[in-house]
Amino acid sequence: MAEAGALPTGFSELEVLAVGVVLLVEALSGLSLNSLTIFSFCKTPELRTPCHLLVLSVSLADSGISLNALVAATSSLLRVSHRRWPYGSDGCQAHGFQGFVTSLASICGSAAIAWGRYHHYCTRSQLSWSTAISLVLFVWLSSTFWSALPLLGWGHYDYEPLGTCCTLDYSKGDRNFISFLFALAFFNFFMPFFITLTSYRLMEQKLKKSGHLQVNTTLPVRTLLLGWGPYALLYLYAAIADVTSISPKLQMVPALVAKMVPTINAINYALGSETVRRGIWQCLSPQRSERDRTQ
Repeated sequence: MAEAGALPTGFSELEVLAVGVVLLVEALSGLSLNSLTIFSFCKTPELRTPCHLLVLSVSLADSGISLNALVAATSSLLRVSHRRWPYGSDGCQAHGFQGFVTSLASICGSAAIAWGRYHHYCTRSQLSWSTAISLVLFVWLSSTFWSALPLLGWGHYDYEPLGTCCTLDYSKGDRNFISFLFALAFFNFFMPFFITLTSYRLMEQKLKKSGHLQVNTTLPVRTLLLGWGPYALLYLYAAIADVTSISPKLQMVPALVAKMVPTINAINYALGSETVRRGIWQCLSPQRSERDRTQ
């Protein structure tokens, strides 16, 4: 982290301000869309199904990512004037932990949605409540477990190059750090990505045989790959080489890209579903929806 009173190494005041504005736009966009999705689930009985519970879980995780981005945006804008991280060392640890929990829950939750859709379209049977609840609990407990390990000594949370947000410290190349990175990447990126890709490929083949394609099978896979892939590549590079050889500005790219995922997920999983759109419309115009039901 840059010293108090000085701008981060490799960044000008205008660049720090620009990153803060980008993070603010991403945070407000993700929060507004996912909050609307969560509100519609709570207010619309038709959406209270096991499959939609998986979507609700991802919306909650993505709302957490957007809140994390909002804190980073605020500290970026404050850093221009106060030239320091405003929340202290404990705040950095809390920020890193919260961001990691919600990020892993979003990634693994997307894989759970993919498997749930595969189960629905390929077996023609509804997902049970017990299965959906078990999946959601597993996703959040697993995400919390992996995110707590850096607080217990396996890995470490620290400031990102800009000094306005905290995440897993990938600058340390010791054996403890490398083992954690490889385990984290395998269980929390490559496995969810493989499950998502395989589920949608099998579902796509099944739907094509039946003569129609009802769901977008490419956007979720691309979102995982393009949204979280840069972070995975950065971590893997840090495990085998000196990450300080990468410029601070380039190291900030994965963080900015990942903070856009909540907005894309909301568009794909919520706004891309006719049932969810109808639920959102009922929440936004309850009087009209009441007239439609009485006609």
